[in-house]
Amino acid sequence: MSPSATTTYARRGRPRARARRAAVRRRRLTAGLAVLVLLAAVVMVARPLFRRAIDDLTLPLAYSDVIRQQAAEKHLDPALVAAVIYAETKFDPRPSSAGAEGLMQIMPRTAEFLARRSGATTFTVADLGTPQVNIAYGSYYLRYLLNEYGGQEVPALAAYNGGETNVDRWIAQERRLGRPLTISEIPFPETRAYVQRVLSAQREYRQRYAAALGY
Repeated sequence: MSPSATTTYARRGRPRARARRAAVRRRRLTAGLAVLVLLAAVVMVARPLFRRAIDDLTLPLAYSDVIRQQAAEKHLDPALVAAVIYAETKFDPRPSSAGAEGLMQIMPRTAEFLARRSGATTFTVADLGTPQVNIAYGSYYLRYLLNEYGGQEVPALAAYNGGETNVDRWIAQERRLGRPLTISEIPFPETRAYVQRVLSAQREYRQRYAAALGY
């Protein structure tokens, strides 16, 4: 082949090579876009599941229908009921060394007092192992404590954890100083941390589980 023929052939081959390279680039771009679309679809599908898994680990919720029902009957904030359960057991009831039972960790003697007060005639301590019964009694106790302390959540929650006798004494001490009982003035570190934990969780439950809790 003469030099001129070789040059002509090379010139003819360049557009074909460029076309092939352009076609390869288009296929790669198309494939890349397809992968991006697929990844976006996976993210969209997995995101709620991932969020649900995170919520279940960090701020779990179960028996939301029972919580809504009991909160409505007792005129309570459902997020407050959920927050107390979270602070007590994180919705995973386990035996207490002090003898408290069930999701809301109710002491048998407290439950018996509540049963008498509410007029229940068939209650047994074993019933506290049933989530529906436990939430009903825990909600009743919360309502009772809120009534005892004029609707104030801080002393009511402090009493749920530390007992009414202690809270009454703390309130009396603060009253002598001319001020109400605040979280920072709760002498028991465990009870102080408990009240803070419940109130923080209450805000989180309102935000994350608004629909499930009926807001």
